[in-house]
Amino acid sequence: MTLIPGTQPPANLEAYAAVLFDLDGVLTPTADLHMKAWSALFTAYLAELPDAQPYTDDDYYTHLDGKKRDDGVSAVLASRGIELPFGSPDDDESAETVSGLGNRKNAEFTRILHRDGIAPYPGSKALVDDLRSHGVPVAVVSSSKNARWVLEAAGLLPYFSVIVDGVVATEEGLPGKPAPDLFLDGARKLGVTPASSVVFEDALVGVAAGHAGGFGLVVGVDRGAGQQALLDAGASVVVDDLAVFVRTGAGS
Repeated sequence: MTLIPGTQPPANLEAYAAVLFDLDGVLTPTADLHMKAWSALFTAYLAELPDAQPYTDDDYYTHLDGKKRDDGVSAVLASRGIELPFGSPDDDESAETVSGLGNRKNAEFTRILHRDGIAPYPGSKALVDDLRSHGVPVAVVSSSKNARWVLEAAGLLPYFSVIVDGVVATEEGLPGKPAPDLFLDGARKLGVTPASSVVFEDALVGVAAGHAGGFGLVVGVDRGAGQQALLDAGASVVVDDLAVFVRTGAGS
């Protein structure tokens, strides 16, 4: 675990009224699956454009991590000076549109998830169990339209009565991260104030969203973005495993 110098994390989060978790990379290692799916999409797509810079993992952390799918596609294309029509959400995955590429990526993600399955991070599952056993309200706030499906596949869906995901964002017209609207909507639905709540995020745009929303504690979870980058984005503290917040003797 790494901390801002001179600070200590609350041992059990008792000072806060609720906890809001990002999903991919915080509760489940689906960020790894997303990375594979994005890599498969853009490695093939950019290879067809001889003048385009090849795709790398840095593109994931810079342009894709934590964003809505179509926002991520647009960001990668813009980084290469490529312009495509946006299209519509129901575009076929073969369509040369932003939505078409996004749907192509989603088809690859779905294939990988069906093939490999998913399980929650043990430390994250332990923290969720601990919070629920002490009556602390919890929510999932994710940019992904697959959030409910991933939660169900990981056995976590019954744990969360409040889920603000990419589907909700579309239905309610909420801008994606780094805007704070998704987290603010989650806090509102839990009936708590942002200042009294905690955000757990692994993506730089998600950390920035929690910071912009005025949340009482923004925990950066370092799954590859880097400690300093998470701190610079607005994290109050950076950890590499949520188990550090599980109170001693939890579940005994």
